Amino acid sequence: MRKIWVKVDPWNKNVVTTALEGGADGIMVPKGYSEKVKKLGRIQTVSEDGDLRLGKDVVFFNIKSSDDEEEIIKLGRNKKVILQCTDWTVIPLENLIAKGADVIAQVDSIKEAETAFGILEKGVQHILFHTTDTAELKKVLSLVGSKEEIISLETAEIQEVIPVGMGDRVCIDTCTSMTTGQGILVGNSSSAMFLVHAETVSNPYVAPRPFRVNAGPVHAYTKVPGGKTRYLSELSAGDQVLIIDFKGNATKGILGRLKVEKRPLMLVRATVKDKEVTTILQNAETIRLTDPDGKPISVVNLSSGDKVLVSIEEGGRHFGHKIDETITER
Repeated sequence: MRKIWVKVDPWNKNVVTTALEGGADGIMVPKGYSEKVKKLGRIQTVSEDGDLRLGKDVVFFNIKSSDDEEEIIKLGRNKKVILQCTDWTVIPLENLIAKGADVIAQVDSIKEAETAFGILEKGVQHILFHTTDTAELKKVLSLVGSKEEIISLETAEIQEVIPVGMGDRVCIDTCTSMTTGQGILVGNSSSAMFLVHAETVSNPYVAPRPFRVNAGPVHAYTKVPGGKTRYLSELSAGDQVLIIDFKGNATKGILGRLKVEKRPLMLVRATVKDKEVTTILQNAETIRLTDPDGKPISVVNLSSGDKVLVSIEEGGRHFGHKIDETITER
């Protein structure tokens, strides 16, 4: 999950305000300024007297070559390490990340931020951005929050839809107004989830609720940031979920409210390359899956042969984390 700290040195109230409004994860300030930040908004501060203390919890490291890797890894075991260098394209960040080092890249421009996040094979997930230009800061904050990851989606063919009776259904209301082609992934198994469309469609009975996904029963899985999954029943206000569009672009969504109600349910059975995948959804006209072109399809109109989008994953999950293990779920 991408994170950004903003370095504000010397003190600049406009930069701090821009960082707060843009969703920064932390602000680094000189000693004596942490309280000034706190008066403007609730956020983690990094300083000699901040929430995270420079020199104790957080250290700078001027990386010069791959010979520094082992020292950085050792430091990263109990501190957050901010890497400084002059050319991010030649530093072997991939090796550090592959070895489990928790590193933060200090960058001074949107070009360097893009390089750190995307051009390297793996890239870093955490940067420290130093600027006095609020316009540049807004661009970098937008870059950080614009795309969480790319989710591979495949086309599944509907085989049958079967009413299964009453159950506890979870309705997710997010703090995001979604558009056509967007929703969240839901499935009976963490290895196969259907793209359930947001309630963006008008109908004669209910006004659109573009912030809402009528997701599925309490046992179902959904994807959350950081490559993890959670049961729908575990979610609560303030939690993060992944909002996915029909092209697989994923962004973070904040959960504003979750409603669990008894509703009639249906089993949706489909196949992807001869593999059977299933999910259970509420049996109602307003619940929709997503076709390969991003169009919503009401579950009450699903027929054998219809095509919908699913996310397929090999292996299994243990407490939401992906593991390489053979697991059979039915």
